[in-house]
Amino acid sequence: MKRTILVGSILFLVVVPLSAQSDAAKRQTISYLQKLQAEDGGFRGDGRAKTSDAASSTAAFRALKYFGGAPRDPKACADFVQKCFQKDGGGFAARPGGKVEYRATAVGIMGIVDMKLPVASYAEAVVHYLDEHSKTFEEIRLTAASFESLGKRPPRAEVWLATLAKQRNDDGSYGKADGRARDTGGAVCAVLRLGGRVEHPDNVLKTMNDGQREDGGFGKSGEKESDLETCYRVVRAFHMLKAKPRGAERLRAFIARCRNDDGGYGVAPGKPSSAGGCYFAAIILHWLDE
Repeated sequence: MKRTILVGSILFLVVVPLSAQSDAAKRQTISYLQKLQAEDGGFRGDGRAKTSDAASSTAAFRALKYFGGAPRDPKACADFVQKCFQKDGGGFAARPGGKVEYRATAVGIMGIVDMKLPVASYAEAVVHYLDEHSKTFEEIRLTAASFESLGKRPPRAEVWLATLAKQRNDDGSYGKADGRARDTGGAVCAVLRLGGRVEHPDNVLKTMNDGQREDGGFGKSGEKESDLETCYRVVRAFHMLKAKPRGAERLRAFIARCRNDDGGYGVAPGKPSSAGGCYFAAIILHWLDE
């Protein structure tokens, strides 16, 4: 009888999510993120960074939201991101007074949307800038996310969909060898955000599920260890296809190992905590819990 009870208890423990955060743990993560807010209102990328930037501010703002918190000074954060916009350059700089950059523009406009700021003041210029400066796959992928955030379809959506179609494998997946899960996840998200259709969705899901690694996460081609940025790409694709990874609990355990004693998350186990790492962890856990 005692053995039966013991076995039942063990089975019960196995099915409990391995990475479920307590309220205290969430508060610690929120505290870590809040400490990254600098005097200028923006957020630093991590505790080692000396200056804040637009991309880190958007990442931290989003992470705080998903962990149930907010910036120490929300208005100062919003003001910082708005000051990064350069009207003459048609986009965002990494920080106020800087040079307009592609990534800062793509992520900066998402921050404007997330912070519920007046999008109309920036949309026209940003749409033009991103449309003109998106050439590579990575640029097209991020631009598609920016336009989705704006609720707009890129002017060159069909051209970009044709470019992505040329990169697609016959079975509907993308990439080669140990990079297929990451490449497939990123491409599928871009296709859907651009208003395209995913070919052979069952094969796509199988490719991503088969790409889950022994450590429970998903990683880059040629890299032995998984990382949260790749996990984000793959799980985002699962989410958009209304599915979840087969090994969701193994993935939760991997995310838990990315958490550090300071309450923050690194992009991989043993890596320093960062705003980006916290955002990836927060949004992936959110999708897994839905």
